[in-house]
Amino acid sequence: MKKIILICLLFCIEKITAQNSLPKPTKAQLAWHNMEFYLFMHFGPNTFTDLEWGHGDEKAEIFNPTQLDCEQWCRVAKTAGAKAVIITAKHHDGFCLWPSKFSKHTVKESKWKEGKGDVLKELSVACKKYGLKFGVYISPWDRNHPDYGTEKYNEIFVNMMTELFTNYGPIWELWWDGANGEGPNGKKQVYDWGRFKATVRKLSPHTVIFSDVGPDIRWVGNENGIAGKTNWNTLDTDGFGPGAKAPSTDTLNAGNKNGKYWIPAECDVSIRPGWFYHKAEDDKVKTPEQLFQLYLKSVGRGANLLLNVPPDGNGLITKFDSASLIEFKKLRDKNLTRNIFSHATTYHLFGGILKKAPAVTDGNFKTGEKITEAERESVGIETKENKKINCIVLYEGITAGQNCSAYKLLLFNKKDELVKEIHGTTIGRKRIITFSAVDINTIELTIEEQHKTTVINEMEAYLIDENLIEK
Repeated sequence: MKKIILICLLFCIEKITAQNSLPKPTKAQLAWHNMEFYLFMHFGPNTFTDLEWGHGDEKAEIFNPTQLDCEQWCRVAKTAGAKAVIITAKHHDGFCLWPSKFSKHTVKESKWKEGKGDVLKELSVACKKYGLKFGVYISPWDRNHPDYGTEKYNEIFVNMMTELFTNYGPIWELWWDGANGEGPNGKKQVYDWGRFKATVRKLSPHTVIFSDVGPDIRWVGNENGIAGKTNWNTLDTDGFGPGAKAPSTDTLNAGNKNGKYWIPAECDVSIRPGWFYHKAEDDKVKTPEQLFQLYLKSVGRGANLLLNVPPDGNGLITKFDSASLIEFKKLRDKNLTRNIFSHATTYHLFGGILKKAPAVTDGNFKTGEKITEAERESVGIETKENKKINCIVLYEGITAGQNCSAYKLLLFNKKDELVKEIHGTTIGRKRIITFSAVDINTIELTIEEQHKTTVINEMEAYLIDENLIEK
């Protein structure tokens, strides 16, 4: 008997320890989650050569965006409801959009502004003017630099990043591409990721770092802008690395249920078939409806959406891209801003005791309702009359970690008849659920499985355009 008691005690201690050690987001990561949607901008020599991956031997003088207007970029981003811009400061071809002292393949060697231009300076200033966060993509692969493939290059890459943080900060997000090919000397580089990370942490500790494996934000495992239907913000990265050493794309897409680190997914996708501007793709820009679908499958699954909108050779976002972006914003405003259940009666049912749960409809994401025991508790919102809805939005309080791994929604009408039952897995920061329209007056949420106490910050209901619902 004593042995059984001891085993049970040890099991309970182990369970409590595991719960207390759940990964939690940092303050910077929490702020990142709230960004939801922002723009990527691929811009450089490829814009002028019609390539996607430059070879590194392109002449610097081809870069000449004579009408470059970073304020136009920011106006479009702001109008589209994007909250930041991330620019390809250096792609694989090695061309630097700033006059780096550590390369001879930069804007300084171009025709643009007689070598006196600085794209990063203009964009960072414009972002501040329009209230947008500023982010930088910098590829460690360099198909131009003569020292690539030697230990000296790691020092050069550190120096380049130092220039970025020293001259153009604050940098909100730093984007590392894990690509690793041969340089002009035919050699590949052994990247010193540990040193790269330490450099960023020292220069800008609040910058969130993206790569296949974080350390702060992870790649979602595809370039289609789609997160997994099950999407954990946690990931195991020990023994893995960016690029070829990354976990499988399936793992990156869904995360790890019991992952050791908080590394949420970012969904990158281009508004066009390619990442850089190509005139032949002017009639292939994604429609507002397609962008809305991507929003549902990224932000609506607890990830963030990074939408690439490449400037053209003039240095401007084209009318094709901007028109689609503006209409995309209108679709979001029209369909996802009028919460039909905003004034609903709330309740929390547990052990036969019914109490009010005002926190789930107060619009305050710092308050929430705790669900301590899976399957035995429910939180609901109820209106006096039936309302037609086809979309429910749930927000999980993730400050203390991500807990829900299975949930059930029961939709009742005024006669207390069950109209629809919906089952799902993760909620995360935001979960958007769509379905064919039904007339109901009650939405009841039960957590069927969880790590520990799940907090529901908000519950919302909408009637969106039926054409926007994936059948």
